[in-house]
Amino acid sequence: MKKIFALCMMLVLAVTALAGCGSNSAQKEESKKIVVGLDDSFPPMGFKDEKNEIVGFDIDLAKEVAKRLGREVEFKAIDWNSKEAELKSGRVDILWNGLDITDKRKENMLFSEPYMDNRQIVFVAKNGKVAVAGEADLAGKTIGTQSGGTTEEYFENKPELKASMKEVKYYPDYINAFMDLENGRLDAVVGDEIIGRYYISKHPDEIQAIDTVIGTVSQFGIAFRKDDQKLRDEVQKVFDEMKADGTVAKISEKWFAKDITK
Repeated sequence: MKKIFALCMMLVLAVTALAGCGSNSAQKEESKKIVVGLDDSFPPMGFKDEKNEIVGFDIDLAKEVAKRLGREVEFKAIDWNSKEAELKSGRVDILWNGLDITDKRKENMLFSEPYMDNRQIVFVAKNGKVAVAGEADLAGKTIGTQSGGTTEEYFENKPELKASMKEVKYYPDYINAFMDLENGRLDAVVGDEIIGRYYISKHPDEIQAIDTVIGTVSQFGIAFRKDDQKLRDEVQKVFDEMKADGTVAKISEKWFAKDITK
């Protein structure tokens, strides 16, 4: 009987220890830092301010989500052309930086519900003579856009349109593209309306937007690893709560002077 009792006690202790390990693992997972990958040259979504700190609309949203989840958040600048590899490898947990939801990206990423519409429009020098009323007017012109962005993808999928242009230049970020536009090295920039209008607010005498939509209107979403349904659902739940209580609208008004979220 003593041997049986001793054996039972060992089993109880073993089960208790395993349960404790499971509980500790669960607690560790819940408190794990969330690493957000972004292009830190994409104002106003995510960029470095004069203090070299990463700020922006998406940054504020991500900070509030992490706060409500009780998780620490780290913002990691990455090569935007390698964003899928960074996510898949686990070097980042989330891509949250004005990322368009596309069918191609859905093959390799898990997305949140869309939270903002995004249009690709045309920007020209304010004192220039370039007029673009539609895609056909891009013919014969030197056009700039961001490498790895939605506009590049659209141009690559429309070879006839791309071939009609004099040249398409791809830039690591829109800031460099707009600088070349100001200096006369480009006829126009085609890209995200949001970043373009933010840039115009800082350079009102240099650049102007032409309300000409190139391609279809896309939607921004938060991207996760394909197998990370748990984190996706946790973030979505909190984000929905933020929309319902007006927090998302308040953050949007801070950066765009009105609520432009979905």
